[in-house]
Amino acid sequence: MPQPMPAVGDDARATTDVPSMFSRRRIGAAAAAVAVALTASVLTAPSAVAAPEGPGQGSCKIQEDPSWSGWSNHDQVGRTLAQIAKNSGGRVTVDVAGRSPQGRELWAARVGTGDRVLLVTSAIHGNERTGTEALLGILKDLSNGNDARTRQLLQEITLVAMPMVNPDGGELNRRMNVLSWDATVAQFPQLAGAPRAWYHRLTGDGINLPGYDLNRDFNPDLNYVPRAADLPGRDTDAGFFLSPESRAIRDVYVKLRAEKGAVDAYIDLHHMGPCDRITGGGQDGKLITFSLDYPPLGVQDGAKYRATYPALDQDKSRRYALSVYNGLVDTYGNQSPLAAVGRYFHPDNREYAGQGRSAFALNGTGTVLFEVRGQQDDLGQKQHGMMVNSVRTGIESLMAGLATGSVDTLDGNDFFDLPDYGWDTTAD
Repeated sequence: MPQPMPAVGDDARATTDVPSMFSRRRIGAAAAAVAVALTASVLTAPSAVAAPEGPGQGSCKIQEDPSWSGWSNHDQVGRTLAQIAKNSGGRVTVDVAGRSPQGRELWAARVGTGDRVLLVTSAIHGNERTGTEALLGILKDLSNGNDARTRQLLQEITLVAMPMVNPDGGELNRRMNVLSWDATVAQFPQLAGAPRAWYHRLTGDGINLPGYDLNRDFNPDLNYVPRAADLPGRDTDAGFFLSPESRAIRDVYVKLRAEKGAVDAYIDLHHMGPCDRITGGGQDGKLITFSLDYPPLGVQDGAKYRATYPALDQDKSRRYALSVYNGLVDTYGNQSPLAAVGRYFHPDNREYAGQGRSAFALNGTGTVLFEVRGQQDDLGQKQHGMMVNSVRTGIESLMAGLATGSVDTLDGNDFFDLPDYGWDTTAD
């Protein structure tokens, strides 16, 4: 069965101002409609490669050298966060949760005081940053919205957003971070003489610098310390917290859980290939905007982990993903390209315990993956506004569902009724 290729991208900044859903959406059992003024920003790239079009709306022509113009770099994200915090009157706080190997800040922005906690990370793969723009827009609106509905929302939930967690990779427009194995061993001398972790590479995306796929560097044992005997590991197994970026995300999660008792939900924002089309449903044959997933923990919903991690609740993760889908359809209508969403590639035997969403799910959190179609180094500015707005509404839909409790009344099995994008769900 064909597996979608992870897309790469650079950095992002939304060019379209969209009214906040919280100032216009009724906080109720389901996300209600919001009027969206969408201006698609399409810039001419130096060159483009035509991809198969097929039936349905839209284009997936990819660009060999797309423009970076209009997408926020690390410095711009920092300035935007500082301005949001300054203008919020104390409502939004921004902390440095850690630093990358090259010394760049890893920010965690927090807003709201509610008991239900949502942690969102973006750009753990440095070239996948539509989510960065979505999070900045959400934080900006929540920082100064004073209508009754926004105040209610902020009383019910606590949002912690980490909008750029792989800034070194982002500055190079590549998936991996930048960290040598020698530097890793210097940090963890007990690893001297051990083989490199399987997810450490000497080069990445055509750039001759070593680094890690950070989204394989997590372990459900949140106190885990790297051990030589565990290396190099396998792609199905937990990771080793070898990079400061993954440890910073882990530390934010652990501190939130200690403070609040639990982290209810975690959203991990990524990108997929640019040309996948929905199979089934009302938008059959149309280009998918983004896909949703729950944790990939192997056969029978991670049965082998349950004895050690009894808090795992795969149905909760599916309910949360379903809440995202329902919110998009409620907001835009089931024929809008902004609601062209389906399920991510997930046969029963797919297993990645080293992903953050898997590690946190094993600790009882409902986790959702967003995989945005293409963007940055595939599409450049093309469909920039549409993709950012769709991701933003997806995040806001889960926020509203957590605030109202509507996510708790859904049937997680309904997630399997969502359309996919042409893959066979039967395990080999």
